[in-house]
Order: sequence, then C-alpha cells, then structure tokens
Amino acid sequence: MLTLICRHFVACASAYYALIAIMLLSLVPTLSLTPPGEHLTQITAKDFITVHTRNTPTTYYEGRQGPTGFEYELMHRFADYLGVSLNLNARHHPESVLPAVRESGDLGAAALPLLPNPSGIYYTRPIIQMQPLVVYRRGLNGISEPSDLVGLELGTLSEAGTSEALRDLQHRHPTLSWKESHELEVAELLARVENGTLDAAVIFEHQFRLNRLFFPNVERGFILGDPLSMAWAVPSGRGLGLLEAANHFLQDLQESGTLDRLVSRYFGHDDYLEYVGTRTFLDHLDARLPRYTDLFQQSARETGFDWKLLAAVGYQESHWDPDAVSPTGVRGLMMLTNPTASEMGVSDRTDPAQSIDGGARYLRSIKERLPESITGDDRLFMAMAAYNVGLGHLYDARKIAEMRGGNPDSWVDVRAALPLLQQREWHSQTRHGYARGGEPVIYVRNIRRYYEMIEYVERSRQQFFQLEQTPVNDDPLLLFELVPPLN
Repeated sequence: MLTLICRHFVACASAYYALIAIMLLSLVPTLSLTPPGEHLTQITAKDFITVHTRNTPTTYYEGRQGPTGFEYELMHRFADYLGVSLNLNARHHPESVLPAVRESGDLGAAALPLLPNPSGIYYTRPIIQMQPLVVYRRGLNGISEPSDLVGLELGTLSEAGTSEALRDLQHRHPTLSWKESHELEVAELLARVENGTLDAAVIFEHQFRLNRLFFPNVERGFILGDPLSMAWAVPSGRGLGLLEAANHFLQDLQESGTLDRLVSRYFGHDDYLEYVGTRTFLDHLDARLPRYTDLFQQSARETGFDWKLLAAVGYQESHWDPDAVSPTGVRGLMMLTNPTASEMGVSDRTDPAQSIDGGARYLRSIKERLPESITGDDRLFMAMAAYNVGLGHLYDARKIAEMRGGNPDSWVDVRAALPLLQQREWHSQTRHGYARGGEPVIYVRNIRRYYEMIEYVERSRQQFFQLEQTPVNDDPLLLFELVPPLN
C-alpha cells in the first residue's frame, strides 16, 4: 500500500519526475556556504517561529486530542528541529498566506503549490506531489475526460494551484469556464458538489482521499494535468539560514522514511475505502454505533483498551449487529463461541452489554497470556489474530516464523507465517495442524483500518459538520468568481 501512496505523493524516480524535480529545485537559491542571516538569528533569539497556515483537515485543525494534521505535524517537528516553540496563525485562505509571509511571517505551510517566478519569497524543496483531480456528483455519468467539463457548474479554490491546471486546459478547450472561490476550503467545496450547487470540482487527489469519507455522493473522476509540488515558503531578503534549515529538515525526513510514514498515516486510506464499504460503514457509524458507544467505553475503561479499537473489533465481527449469527454458531455483537461465552461468564450472547464486556475481557485475557517477550503493537496485533484463529494456531505460526529465520515476537514475521498454516508442508510440523491462516491476517488488517476510520471520524466530525451550521447565502454561488470562456 505504501508503494502506491508514494507513487501519488512523493517525487517519483522516473525520468519525467526527475526533470520536474530539477526544474523545481532550480527555483531555490544555492545554499552552500551561505551565512545564517538575520532571520534565523531572530527566530532563535525570540525562541519561537511563526507559521502561517490554514485550518483544513489536510493541513491543520484542532482534534479531540489537540492540534493535528499532516502539515501541522511537519511544522511541529520543524520547530523542535530548530529548538524553538511553534506559533501558528491559521486564519488564512490560500491567497493570503504568501502576502503574510512576505510582510511579517517566518514560514508559510498551507498546502502551497510550488509555482515559478515567486515574488518576495523562497520556496523550500518539494515535500509531496499534489495531483489535480476532477470529482463530480454521483449520478452524473460520462465525466471521464476534459471535454466533459464544458457546460458543467465547475468550481475550484483560488490560489491553491488547481486553477492553474484549469487555465492550461482552457487553452485546449476555449469554451470551458469555471468558478473560483477565495473564501471556501476543500470540505466546503465538496459539500457544494454533494448538495448539487456544483456539478464538479477540481481539488488535489490527497485532499479527496482525506475528505471523501464524508461525501459519499462525490465520485472520483480523472486526473487533470501534471502534478504540482507542495512546498513551504520563507521571505526573501532576510538571509538564507531558515531556508537552509528547512531544506535540511525535509531532506532528513525523506531519507529516514519518516515522510513516507506520515503520508501513509494521513492520506493512505483511499485504497481500501471501497473494500470496507464506505457508505455502509458510514450508515452503521451513524445509525448503530451510537447505541453501543457507552458500552464500548465502559469495557475499555475496565480492560485498558481504546474504546475505538473495541468498536472496530465489533464492526469486523458483526457490523454492530447484536443478533448476528454465523453458520458455525458463533453469535452476538462480538461473535462469541459458546465455550468462550461460558469462560467469560456470558449467559446471553445476544445481549450487547454482555457480548461487548465478554469480548473485551476475552481479548484482554489472550493478550495477557502471550509471552512477555512480545511487546507493544506486536502484542496487540497477535492478540487480535488469536481472537480470530485461536491461541494455539497463533503459537504454531510463531513457530513457523522462527523456523523460517524470522522473529516470533514480531507481528510482521508472524503475519507472513500465518497463511502457511494452510499448506501441509508447514501445518504438518505444528501442534494444532491446519488452519485458515490467511483469515486472521485480513482480520487484523481490517480492524486496524476500521479503527483508523473511527478515530478519524471522531476527531474530524465536528469540524466537517460545522458546515451544516454555516448560514447559507440566498445565492449559493455568491462566494465564487466566474472565470469566463476564452471565446
């Protein structure tokens, strides 16, 4: 999955992208042997760096656990890198960030596209690639190529980079027109596609990945033009020390693999949203989970698990259906077997409270019985796998992992060994024999992904659904400016 993500978001190794990288880096002044300059000295002296940013899910926002977002994490790490505090000014739209950096700010970090001929600023090295993407309202058929956009109510954000792709397209399709907004953000733009105010919009692909969970009636269309690079901006004329420090910091992130991991963490969901059934999941999240949230939270307090993890297990087991039953007789919201229910003191497996409590305590008991040498997330993932396939088969997979030269305490190695329980060559050498070892691998993977989705919805729902409380203008397109056709 990470390889696919990197293909979309991190500079590619192909000759084409190598050429792009050379062109982009040519915009950055030579940094060797340059003095720090007054700017970096001032930041160090005042002991904080002011960053101009935007309040968006892809950039920075306040979650339940405090500030979060892809660029916020980069900003925070950069401030630590400099040994100073982070001071944010998030009251910006795309067009106001660069003027603020030129006039008073230290750094601009707001999904800024690296464009040629900047005035009064220097761009850092590219951070990730941003691919313009056409999205459209579900039900509009045949939106598959640029000519299909002519005649549609099409919108985008001003000064965000996506309008550049539309201007390039307009030279080939002179009758194309669209509307740009200086005041909206991506989620608000998608909301207008969702509700029919717009037919389609042009945003960046990574923005769609992060937002699409909340707009199930917005479809992915097609990529538009070449990718742009996200970069940071610093003011020119105040020395190159800050720019040099930022470039060194970003280079270290990329070379260490940290940047890839952050991209995966924040934008790596799109490849499985269809697999898990986005609209079904959202329907159940709204209609079913609230009935059981208190029970999950109570069991989490008693067992030490994150309640969202327990909820993810419940969704994987039954889609939060207390009356669920399998052909083998496993029953209830947490799908307990009769022996497990008896062991946990559950008298009625269809009672949600008993099922959730029993399932949570059973998962904890498995986790506690694992060898002490298994620690951290490895211990949790193996406990979840054993919840599905049984502790005996998990131990067999650990043995196979060791026989193959792997680490039996590492989930990565045990995960690779589990499917081998389906092969006679391997299961004949184990105590418990054959098992459908591929299932617990998928099981753990799904739970981790459901957990990520629940966590994301929980920390982001308030921000997204503030849109519903925003006063609506009589003219829903009042916040847009029309870009007319060329002829």
